[in-house]
Amino acid sequence: MKFSNSLKFNAVSDWWDEYIAYSALKKKIYDIAAQTDAAEDGHPDVERAGLLAALRVSGNDIFIPLLDRELDKIVNFYTHQEKEVLDELMELKVLIEQTEEQGLVEEPYRDEDGTDEDEEDDDDETTNRSVSRDLSKRRRKASSASDGGRLPDRRSSAGSYDYDVEASVPSLNRRRANSSSGWESSPRAAPKTPLEQVFRFMGVTSDEPETIWTARTDYALDTRMLFKRRITTLYISATSLRSYVELNQTGFRKVLKKYEKVTMNTLKDSYMHGKVETAYPFKNDTKDRLSQAINDIIQLYARCVTRGSISTATKMLKTHQREHIVWERDTVWRQMIGRERRGESDGQVKALGGTVDTKEEALLAVPTPIGRFSITSKGVSLAAALLVLGLLLTFPMVEGEEANRCFAILCFSTVLWATEAIPLFVTSMMVPLLVVMLRVVKSADGSKRLNPSEATKWVFSIMFSPTIMLLIGGFTIASALSKSNIDRLLITRVLSLAGTRPSIVLLAFMLVSCFASMWISNVAAPTLCFTLVRPILANLPAGSRFAPCVILGIALAANIGGQSSPISSPQNLIALQAMEPSLDWLGWFAVALPVSGVSIILIWLLLLASFNPGKTIDGEDLTIKSIRPPRERFSAKQYYVAFICILTIGLWCFEHKLEYLVGDMGIIAIIPILAFFGTGVLKKADFDQFLWTVVFLAMGGIALGKAVVSSGLLETMDVVIRDMVDGLSMYSVVLLLSLIVLVVSTFISHTIASVLLVPIAKEVGTNLPGSPARLLVFVTALAASTGMGLPVSGFPNQTAASQEDEVGNLYLTTGDFIKNGVPASVVAAAIVATVGYLLMRATGI
Repeated sequence: MKFSNSLKFNAVSDWWDEYIAYSALKKKIYDIAAQTDAAEDGHPDVERAGLLAALRVSGNDIFIPLLDRELDKIVNFYTHQEKEVLDELMELKVLIEQTEEQGLVEEPYRDEDGTDEDEEDDDDETTNRSVSRDLSKRRRKASSASDGGRLPDRRSSAGSYDYDVEASVPSLNRRRANSSSGWESSPRAAPKTPLEQVFRFMGVTSDEPETIWTARTDYALDTRMLFKRRITTLYISATSLRSYVELNQTGFRKVLKKYEKVTMNTLKDSYMHGKVETAYPFKNDTKDRLSQAINDIIQLYARCVTRGSISTATKMLKTHQREHIVWERDTVWRQMIGRERRGESDGQVKALGGTVDTKEEALLAVPTPIGRFSITSKGVSLAAALLVLGLLLTFPMVEGEEANRCFAILCFSTVLWATEAIPLFVTSMMVPLLVVMLRVVKSADGSKRLNPSEATKWVFSIMFSPTIMLLIGGFTIASALSKSNIDRLLITRVLSLAGTRPSIVLLAFMLVSCFASMWISNVAAPTLCFTLVRPILANLPAGSRFAPCVILGIALAANIGGQSSPISSPQNLIALQAMEPSLDWLGWFAVALPVSGVSIILIWLLLLASFNPGKTIDGEDLTIKSIRPPRERFSAKQYYVAFICILTIGLWCFEHKLEYLVGDMGIIAIIPILAFFGTGVLKKADFDQFLWTVVFLAMGGIALGKAVVSSGLLETMDVVIRDMVDGLSMYSVVLLLSLIVLVVSTFISHTIASVLLVPIAKEVGTNLPGSPARLLVFVTALAASTGMGLPVSGFPNQTAASQEDEVGNLYLTTGDFIKNGVPASVVAAAIVATVGYLLMRATGI
């Protein structure tokens, strides 16, 4: 978790403004880096650069006063809070001594049916106000907000233990045991448990006199309860103050580390040792004083509540503290996070790298007796899909009832996938429902239709296939690489070798984005690269064309990386499933890696010609600030993760030779799951964060493809397909197929394009001389990743389209995508149809 998020999650909400302004300081670091570059590297902002040079202001001279201001704020706040805690502790000690001296000799409780109720109520209210003021005085001072002299809320309380402190005070005057013997009539309480009754009957009783902390009378119980709540509240305040010190000290260390990394200055050690560690809250004596106060509070709790047991008191207080923290997080931060995840925050949800508005404007609002009915474009698309389904079921277009119904399902799903009227994975989940209910599945020999029970078993058996297990194994490897920080370390080390020339830096980022997409998916890879490139973008001169160029280059390279390995994108796995026999990883790499490499180089040249990123708006040469190589060394955990990943990929590469042992690549995919989740490298939360929508999308696509074959629809289409390819050469079919796949994948999801076109490509290949079905399926998979001409063409483009600069302006426009993405798509598809085709022929596919 990033420290900024950790700070938000662990801070006391009432004290939020008193913590180190970590995010503001981090933003200032990039401003200082930009100013330093302007003074030293000939920044076009001549006025600012000259001013800085004249004043000879270094980055430290700017940053240290900001740190000093934050440190002074923390020192003042801590000093005040510590005094409040220590004063309250001293007051508690005095009250406890007075209570013990007073003992059990106290004015008896009045009966519930007392004759002077009005007078009693007045006395109760007076006592209530007095004790309430006494109990809440310190908490009011610590709170940053007040409400007419009353506590603003109960969030500073210990769980549910002080929600009714005031209400319990009148009970000291009104409550009375229902039995006739009050505490005043018997200094020793009656036995409460069967064991005590046996001991009392046998004459075995304790000679130790009862005290206010051990007696079972109503007065003693209420007194202990009040002190218990007050001590618990003080304990939570003291431990929160200790946490406040630890968080701020970590914040100074983190922000100074970030400062040194970005500005190349040296400040961390001198400032931490010279100022932070010598400031009052961070001195060892101060920490020891607060720790001693916490120990004294525990002893008071043991004295008043747990009959002298320090261990029991410590355990109970920590339980109260944990309940308090969980309660605050549930009511403040987790509700906020939950709202963000559910998309309930101002109609917006966080996307990868930006914010996407989820509210859709209505095309038409129709007033009705029950309110206004809004018609949206998605609603129109959904209605159109249902209309298509109904018409095709009513008026047969394909010979054969099962085939026609399957054709209706295919068209219905295609409309929903193309328009995204409902989420893609929801459409995929409708496929098995319709396949079973419309009874489109036939038996293996095609002699009869399967009944719903048989069709259900059939459709679920083919949905969870080895391909799906391979996809989950890929997610596991990607998650392990990301969580262990291996991906960031390797990528940063490679980028540090790129130097300062914009063209080389652009190529380095594109190669890194492509390589990362091979292993951590082309969804997460561009997001990681965008994070790494931000420090560079923050130091660029205004109007630099390098920023949009590198953003677009990362996105296009991530799309190309989607074709580079079998687990880089779902369309590759769908193609592998359709190949008979299946292609191993070495065979895939032999074709895909050269195709990807040539595509990256040509797209890089295209971007250089289009953006000219090496020049500023003034025509001067642009110099990119180099990326500092990481200093961290591989830990034992990282070596373990790397070993498991390399072992799994190696087994996938030689799966055909190990088929007698493992059976399929899906079984090999279980190895990283066991190795990482079984050893604690990955947790249940990591499993929950897998892209399960992609898994269900692939499962629905597999089910639809199998249904097309089982229903006989593919055989019916065989005649049409045979007429289409009649007279065409093998290479002509490859060119035509590449063009069709490119167009379809540009406007809809790459995965959906593969779901729809892989069965057709397989059938076309079956009807050609030599039956090159595997080759055409391979071409379809590779070409599906080349559709990247629009902002909506694939996850990387969607992520790039949402990237903003520091003032909220988008780096890329739709025109940038059309001007550069469309030519890049054509180039990449042409490479698949030429270089890819020759390599497939050469490797015997």
